Amino acid sequence: MSSLLDKARLMMNIHCLGRNLVTASSSLHHVQLPGQKEAHFWYVLPDEIKDTNLLNQYFEILSPSEKENVFRMSGEQLKKRAILARALVRTTLARYQTNCQIDPKALRFKKNSYGKPEVDWQYTEDWSLPQLHFNLSHTSSLIACGVTVGSPIGIDVEEKQRRLKNDVLAFARRYFSPDEIEMLTQIADPELRRLELIKLWTLKEAYVKAVGKGFSNSPFNTFTVRLGHRTKTGIHLRPRVMSKAQEITVEPPDESKNVSGNWQFVLLELDGSHYAAICIEQESTNRGKGSIPVNLKLRKTIPFVEDECILGTEKAVVISGLTTLLECE
Repeated sequence: MSSLLDKARLMMNIHCLGRNLVTASSSLHHVQLPGQKEAHFWYVLPDEIKDTNLLNQYFEILSPSEKENVFRMSGEQLKKRAILARALVRTTLARYQTNCQIDPKALRFKKNSYGKPEVDWQYTEDWSLPQLHFNLSHTSSLIACGVTVGSPIGIDVEEKQRRLKNDVLAFARRYFSPDEIEMLTQIADPELRRLELIKLWTLKEAYVKAVGKGFSNSPFNTFTVRLGHRTKTGIHLRPRVMSKAQEITVEPPDESKNVSGNWQFVLLELDGSHYAAICIEQESTNRGKGSIPVNLKLRKTIPFVEDECILGTEKAVVISGLTTLLECE
């Protein structure tokens, strides 16, 4: 009986084929679905959101279990970031339902066998909703959500000023592959070495999350992230809107699996303060035909308030990876 009631409640929250949006999503700007070889990257800066009424609005679109998780947290800032993270996922995914407009509160989630969250469309099959993939990452000062259609995605964001308790090389020897350790060893400047380690960590985290198996099933020291023409100076490139110079690849321990040819990466610097990595699976029809740049749309957002397209500004610098930053509609 309860499952039928849950289904009925969910259906009441869905308004299809041109009907009015529910109140909670009325101020969300709807966007076109990502195309082939396209990823959308949305991010929010927690320090910019100080309106208590807005935070309460975000809290109200969370599920009962999400609210309970927030209540269990200690510290107002930690609770705030948890609310923003879940609200960002819900409001972002709700924007893409072009034929069936969905209240962000009505979205349900499930986890795969390794614990990676996915959208649960089990009650909405009749509306042929798109196969949306998403991934979430956050630091204390930036929260991001990546979205694709039909292609797994993993993202990671890290603060550039992140400090390590241990020596950089000692940390690398614990988590990184021999080739990555060798690259870091060749960098004499301690600060540059620290930044290169953070970039590598960000890329490796994005890959593990895209594969969807988690750190325990894909330990960082079992695969190598590599650029096509890596030099001793590391992986930093000058700012550009389109990056063509260096492709980022991943080499798994068993090369016979050919995993390295199935994934594409983009590495960015955001707002001069964060690194962001995006990893998506290459379309099977494109494998063996050479690499095609990933089309990327970046948006800085305050859900229900404003969205800003980030294109060719100091707010977004492409460090490496084959990508083109696109205008937002």
